[in-house]
Amino acid sequence: MASEKILTVTDDNFETEVLKSDKPVLVDFWASWCGPCRAVAPVLDQIAEENDKVRIAKLNVDEQQKIAYQFQVSSIPTFILFKDGKMADRTMGAMPKQAFEKFIERNL
Repeated sequence: MASEKILTVTDDNFETEVLKSDKPVLVDFWASWCGPCRAVAPVLDQIAEENDKVRIAKLNVDEQQKIAYQFQVSSIPTFILFKDGKMADRTMGAMPKQAFEKFIERNL
């Protein structure tokens, strides 16, 4: 079951929810047809439930192409951590939970 703490972001709310967030935000750029994207979804749900230092957001690249294009997302899943309104770091591909946690921690 998807975590209620995971935010769905769109072209319309991206600036408010991600760039103006008071917490760092890890954005998962994904698509429904992407197997690795579906594979990491439960991991992101767990992190959203357990980690209060960062918000987890999902952006569907098929539906929200403007933001994906703006941040040059060319393959999915791509994960971009935004902090203080700017891109702090990015990584691509499915990862185990521990790798996500390290990625987040080194950017907080």
